[in-house]
Formats: sequence, C-alpha cells, structure tokens
Amino acid sequence: MKLHPEKGYRIAVSSPDLSSVADLILRHHERWDGRGYPLGIKGEEIPVECRILSIVDAFDAMTNERPYSEARSVQKAIEEISRCSGTQFDPELVSMFKILISNTSA
Repeated sequence: MKLHPEKGYRIAVSSPDLSSVADLILRHHERWDGRGYPLGIKGEEIPVECRILSIVDAFDAMTNERPYSEARSVQKAIEEISRCSGTQFDPELVSMFKILISNTSA
C-alpha cells in the first residue's frame, strides 16, 4: 500500500498527459507533521494541492460507506479532521475547509 505513490509517480512521469501532476501523485500521502510517506516532508514543503487533497480525501472516506467501515456523519468527520489538524493536516486549510463545509450544509 505504501508503495502506490511511487508507482503512480512512475506511471505519470511516463505519460505526457499526466507528467505535469507526477510530483503531486508522489507527495499525496505526506503529513503536516512529517510522518507521511514516501518522502517524509512536512508543513509547507508539501504542495498545497496535496494538503488540500489530504483533507478532502479523508472527508470523503469518512462520509461514504466503505467495505471496511460505515459512513460517518458530516459532523463526526469534521470532528476527526479537526482532531488531526496540525499533525496529519495543515491547520490553516482545516479551518478553511470547516468554513466551506458549514456554508454548503447550511
């Protein structure tokens, strides 16, 4: 599982249509605190696109039924994302995401 960013990167680099996003594919599992993979980069070293994707992907995974877990409510997903703000996720982007979600569900 932890090899898929590198495998995706290699596939993207070899495709003219995907080469422009190859570096984003490589970095999409990095964490704000540097405990992600495969590079272990942290904070603003992680491209903003990857930091945004990390939050949105987590929200999507939590709020939709999966073979391995039941869907959570939007509120529960926001609570979990907030709990991981500053470790897994960029805290500034978490704040923005929460505003965006509250405006769309109002």
